[in-house]
Amino acid sequence: MSSETKIEYQKKEFSPKVKSVGLALLIFGIVLVIAGYFVSPARMTFNNIIGFTFLISIVIGSLFFVSIEYLAGAVWSTPFRRIAEFLTYGVYVLPFILIPILLNLHDVFHWTHPEVVNSDKILKEKAPYLNVNFFLIRILGFLLIWILFQRFITKNSEKQDFSKEQSLTTKNIKISAIFIPLFAITITFTAIDFLMSLEPHWFSTIFGVYYFSGTILASLATITIAVIYLNEHGYLVKGLSSDHYYSLGALMFAFTNFWAYIAFSQFLLIWYANLPEETFWFLQRWEGSWIAYSIGLIIIRFVIPYFGLLTQPSKMDPKRLKIMSIWILFAHFYDLYFLVMPNYSRSGVVFSWFELGFPMLIIGALILIFNELSKRKNLVAIGDPKLKRGIDFRL
Repeated sequence: MSSETKIEYQKKEFSPKVKSVGLALLIFGIVLVIAGYFVSPARMTFNNIIGFTFLISIVIGSLFFVSIEYLAGAVWSTPFRRIAEFLTYGVYVLPFILIPILLNLHDVFHWTHPEVVNSDKILKEKAPYLNVNFFLIRILGFLLIWILFQRFITKNSEKQDFSKEQSLTTKNIKISAIFIPLFAITITFTAIDFLMSLEPHWFSTIFGVYYFSGTILASLATITIAVIYLNEHGYLVKGLSSDHYYSLGALMFAFTNFWAYIAFSQFLLIWYANLPEETFWFLQRWEGSWIAYSIGLIIIRFVIPYFGLLTQPSKMDPKRLKIMSIWILFAHFYDLYFLVMPNYSRSGVVFSWFELGFPMLIIGALILIFNELSKRKNLVAIGDPKLKRGIDFRL
């Protein structure tokens, strides 16, 4: 497009229905969570871990998306980068989701029981790492890192809307360069601490990458849903085209394949080595109704997204992208359930109202965050010097 393309953006608030939907989901989710903790604290804590790691995927994955854009100097995502920035504000919800887990650690983590550790050789060897005090230090440290970098990056971006200073972009590039390795470390140890340590006798050297792939998919899917909805209802800049959609679709397709590669690599190495201390984790997921669930993971997590996003037109079709984005979010939750719940119910899959509380709470909270931020801030980074090039972007 011509370099004379004008930036057409007019800030407007969401419909009151958006707040009503978000508030209803949040309240109903909180009620279900509280009821669940009264009825079965152990089961609800396992669901709490699923919800916590699911929200981390969306929030911290979005912060990774913003950082990568700055670091790579990408322009195609600049017109809707602010959407990802809004999602990162969910980091302030994470401590509230974490608190019930910390209050019920003994119900889900075997390594928190001294008598169990003292009678188990493997747990004794892992005790310098797997102990409550060090666990608390790590997770509080992770939260502090995420909050600090979220604040630095978003504040600079929002300040640029008014100052138009190029130096703020340079600052965020430097901040992002520091954050990326910290993201890799914190997201890996989050996966180890909250997911892999549920079965402390088992280990996988690529488990952190497995969770990373799902995290990026979940954040991309959430961003895509928001971008398409907001663009279709006129909340973003004029000029976004199917080429912008294609880039989002292509990334989701790429990371779907990456997840499959990592998942298969993890399985293949453990199957080939055939060591009892590794294989039992998969064998537990091949008992009772977990057999069907495990097969379903392959279909839901890989096969359907793969063929749903395989062709070029499918990556450019907003309707298809919305459907596949919602599916990918469901698949990520399905995957986390596969990682967590066999530690609660080894005989088979359990599903009822207990499992609905945290998804509703999280969706409601994110909708309300978006709604409130949209009143005070621009949905588009109008001061970013890359914005016009981003609007002009064509494949």
